[in-house]
Amino acid sequence: MATNKNIQGQEEKITALYCRLSQDDNLEGESNSISNQKEILMTYAKKNGYLHPQFFVDDGISGTTFNRPGFQEMESLIEAGKVSTVIVKDLSRFGREHLLCGHYTEIVYPTLGVNFIAIQYIVDTTKGTGTEMMPFHNIFNEWYAAQSSKKIRAVNEMKASKGMRISSTVPFGYKKIEGNKEQWYIDEPAAEIVRRIFNLCISGKGPSQIARQLETEKVLTPTAYFNSISKKTRNPMPVNIYHWRENSIVHILENRQYTGCTVNGKSTTVSYKVHKTIERPVEDYQVIPNTQEAIISENTWLRAQELRKNKRRNTATGRRSLFSGLVYCADCGSKLHFCASKSLKKNQEFWRCSSYKDGRGTCTIHFIRDVVLETIVKEAISELADFVRCYNSAFLYLISEKKGAESINREKSLRAKTESAKQRISDLDKLFSRIYEDNILGKLSDERYSRMANEYEAEQKRLISEVKENEKVLIELQKQTVDMKMLYQGLMEFTEMKHLTPTVVNKLIERIEIHNNEKKHSHNNVKVFIYFTEVGLFDIPTEQQIIDTMERAKQKKAEKSA
Repeated sequence: MATNKNIQGQEEKITALYCRLSQDDNLEGESNSISNQKEILMTYAKKNGYLHPQFFVDDGISGTTFNRPGFQEMESLIEAGKVSTVIVKDLSRFGREHLLCGHYTEIVYPTLGVNFIAIQYIVDTTKGTGTEMMPFHNIFNEWYAAQSSKKIRAVNEMKASKGMRISSTVPFGYKKIEGNKEQWYIDEPAAEIVRRIFNLCISGKGPSQIARQLETEKVLTPTAYFNSISKKTRNPMPVNIYHWRENSIVHILENRQYTGCTVNGKSTTVSYKVHKTIERPVEDYQVIPNTQEAIISENTWLRAQELRKNKRRNTATGRRSLFSGLVYCADCGSKLHFCASKSLKKNQEFWRCSSYKDGRGTCTIHFIRDVVLETIVKEAISELADFVRCYNSAFLYLISEKKGAESINREKSLRAKTESAKQRISDLDKLFSRIYEDNILGKLSDERYSRMANEYEAEQKRLISEVKENEKVLIELQKQTVDMKMLYQGLMEFTEMKHLTPTVVNKLIERIEIHNNEKKHSHNNVKVFIYFTEVGLFDIPTEQQIIDTMERAKQKKAEKSA
């Protein structure tokens, strides 16, 4: 009977009992469960007299990688000379990558004097039994991993084609209920933190600022929160349970699924062997709307993305404007630069076109003082708030007319472009055939044929991509509805406070355009265009225009009911 004691000086060495189970292995049933493996390994060790057994476990990790915590812990003890024997249930538990399996079992372990046993394959390297078949078993196990990977990809593609969720990971703010694992439900305490993060973003704070504020307010991190409700998580408990990481904030802010949709296809892996994650372009995402209750509105999420894209930076003085990231030149489209210095008082701080460059650039100055801009914006918001409060029905009808006209014009333009592109794609197919025939008949040299074919192919690829993108936009336009929640919320906040805050500004305003100064009667007049959220440019109508609008609304209603 082989035991640890049979080898002189190894009485204190351990017997490593290694168990592994991946998600793919669950398909094989209970026989490969961790508890089942442990029972088989311990029974074998006791029966055959192997001393000091110690379990090393990797649960839920693929066999195609050897970068596993349990395996690495075992390897460190092997390299330190503290292990005499490694026992596994079968070779597939050890790994499914035949080259590395062979490297460890045929080179590393014999060199270090470590015996390797695979019970069900009757492999025992000390006795020399079963070793000649190990390479074939390892190749088959790797083939199995490759086939399992193909099956999983096929299942995911099928689920995606049916509009089903692929990922089983539930974002912070949602939870699953036993018996209905496909459906997500709002976890209200966590969801409130998510809303708080988005509100802080809309108020003008960046991810690092949000993280610091949450820590100051002693808000539990996701891992600490899960621990507090006895929910399992792979992440270890942080030393400081209130220390939010910047990347955690970014991950939450970028997760569109908080709007109530499902997003498939955000990433993939290189292969079943190389588990490096590859992020896919946004245009390749599959977005399935209304799959769970929303934590935040679509408008809130889109506004947060826009604000993060136009990051706000403090000036050298540490001061910044309420309108940072929102002010643009009406002529060249560049952002206006907020100018503040220690030599300037607050009422002297000003904006100028970033392309002006003290007269040496490509644009004119487009000068406006920040206090003047604030007054103009405040008056415009106040007028809009009063109008919406007094003539809400007329406002909604005017917006529906405006949006409808804009949508119709854009749809017409896109359809025309798409049809033109499709016609050109068809024409290019014919041109391919012509130049091919000319080349065969000797009318066109090989060099010229190759150059023309490459040009046609590049153009066709670009047009196919353009058609695909246009058709996506057309589908979205057909689904599009005007959501006024963000606008109404901002107007309500302004009405209650009567002063501007970063939150109010970011909720109400999408863009501010500054025109160049016009001198009239020795006074500088600056034309300012304010684009409101979901509304765009909006001129307050006259009393007569309001009456006309209400008449059109009544007439349209009568036509529908007729």
